Amino acid sequence: MTRTVIENAHVATVDAVGAEYAGGHVVMEGGRIIAVGAGRAPDPLREGAELVDARGCLVTPGLINTHHHLYQWLTRGYAQDSILFDWLTALYPLWARIDADLTGAGAAGAMAVLARSGCTTVGDHHYVFPHGSGDIVGALVESASTVGVRLHATRGSMDLGRSQGGLPPDFAVETTDAALRASQEAVERYHDPSFDAMVRIAIAPCSPFSVTADLLREAAVLARSLGVRLHTHASETVEEDAYCIEHFGRTPTQHLEELGWLGDDVWMAHGVHLDAPAIERYAATGTGVAHCPSSNARLAAGIAPVRALLDAGVPVGLGVDGSASNESGQLGAEIREAVLMNRLRTGSESMSVRDGLRIATMGGARVLGRQQEIGSLEPGKLADVAVWQVDRVEHAGILDPVAALGLGALPPLKRLYVGGRAVVEDATLVTADEARLAREVAAASVALAERL
Repeated sequence: MTRTVIENAHVATVDAVGAEYAGGHVVMEGGRIIAVGAGRAPDPLREGAELVDARGCLVTPGLINTHHHLYQWLTRGYAQDSILFDWLTALYPLWARIDADLTGAGAAGAMAVLARSGCTTVGDHHYVFPHGSGDIVGALVESASTVGVRLHATRGSMDLGRSQGGLPPDFAVETTDAALRASQEAVERYHDPSFDAMVRIAIAPCSPFSVTADLLREAAVLARSLGVRLHTHASETVEEDAYCIEHFGRTPTQHLEELGWLGDDVWMAHGVHLDAPAIERYAATGTGVAHCPSSNARLAAGIAPVRALLDAGVPVGLGVDGSASNESGQLGAEIREAVLMNRLRTGSESMSVRDGLRIATMGGARVLGRQQEIGSLEPGKLADVAVWQVDRVEHAGILDPVAALGLGALPPLKRLYVGGRAVVEDATLVTADEARLAREVAAASVALAERL
């Protein structure tokens, strides 16, 4: 087995005590981290190993994206000045013409950008499955394999069309039974529960305004019978709150709890408009939140109460969200956005750069239920490691290397490892041809637009 030694770096472990080592080392072998510490790696570990001199670098755990819509990489730039409901209404007709081939092309491009921004684990929420569109979940799995990142795919769904009081057009939704059947098939075909899994599947009806109560209730029962996690959107906008009050007589949190959707096997996207009672319920049940600051700003949804969530003990991870509501698609950049946005909400001392890094790593691991496997640099964990170059002109001389990531411009990657395998080297994806991926994304975007 190949052993890789990274040394002479500033190592931020993000372990339980936040240990950091100036001039430290990380040693990887067999897909696992086998040593982390100060100074040079012990000589027996260096012997016969690949030595990576990371002088001038910051080493962190690989970043974990807890919420995305990879197919939306094909529809960036649309409805640029809309709030969520108007943006969705504008884009549903286009998304409802997606298929497996187009999804695969968009997902590969989006995951390449995620990897180049330090992301080693990609959580995706796909909920549009037009009739005859092929194996979309399989296309996502194949694209993740091509890029070389871990994938937490969800088999999402919508069964509440406009004629029934929902937001999506009728032609964009499935029947309840079909959605549940396809969700079970996706789990049975692709979910891997093993410690070093590259692919896991969750079940994820889209949102309270696009799915019926029956689908939410039965999806929760199904997921728990299969031993997989649950995901949906919740409390993203004031319009969603108003919709839930009007249609259900309850807040989004009350509605979801009534249907079995709070628990330590559940994570919600956004949580922007969670009030104190809702935060208390999330904390009491262990329900997680995917914080998506750039998308929330792009759609003017608001700033999630992250400090209050963290103080209450709620698991909070970081998310890019769909690339059509975050044209950047870079997870590393969301650390800075999270820090700055939450300081605007709760003050300059309420969100440190290390808080931002923890949300993007161990926080995300907790949200996805993988805190024993990823999210920190500790012996025995999977070798998902980011090596950031912080001695170039953008960051040279900065007092604190972690501040380069949490307050400065996104540093380039010297290396990105997933399970000890190099995915990015010297800021370039090495697992696939970036130029080819770009051509395929451009062609797929045009092909999708022409289907309208």
